[in-house]
Amino acid sequence: MDSDQFIFCLEAVADVETAVPTAVVQNLEQLASDRGITSIYKTCDTIEGLEESLNALRYEDHNFKNYEIIYLVMEGEKNNICLNDYYYSLEEIAELFEGKLTGKILHFANTKELDLSEEEAQYFLDVTGARAVSGYGATFHKVSSTAIDHAFFRLCQKKEDLVEIVKALYKKHDALCQLLDFRLYY
Repeated sequence: MDSDQFIFCLEAVADVETAVPTAVVQNLEQLASDRGITSIYKTCDTIEGLEESLNALRYEDHNFKNYEIIYLVMEGEKNNICLNDYYYSLEEIAELFEGKLTGKILHFANTKELDLSEEEAQYFLDVTGARAVSGYGATFHKVSSTAIDHAFFRLCQKKEDLVEIVKALYKKHDALCQLLDFRLYY
């Protein structure tokens, strides 16, 4: 990522009409203030809202190519996200975003577990065109992934090689990476 790269964050909320600023917004503002990493933040409460937000980013934002990381903060179960009390599998998400994530890294916060087999990961990457998908194999709602997320985003600013990014992340934050079981599929 060069210095003109951005993060697009999409957070699931109960109701977009009554959404109030969350810790995620504050953390993104802190990242911008401390590290100069710009982000766009949106909320969604349905799968249609998720799709509309990504389509608006793709078709209406002339800087779409500069958004290397799509950061999803959504609860769910293993390899599923939950929106409006309905669960969507990563397969369904892959089909929804078919060809729309070319060259992007889709990163999940530790609000849901990401545990893909080699075949599942390859399917997701092939269908969406994503460069990588990352997240955590363990969810601890009392332990936020924010510190690792920020370090990951900063490393993506500095380095191009995904293996080097993961090595550097584990070197600097080994205990937390192991506790939350950081994973990157590429």
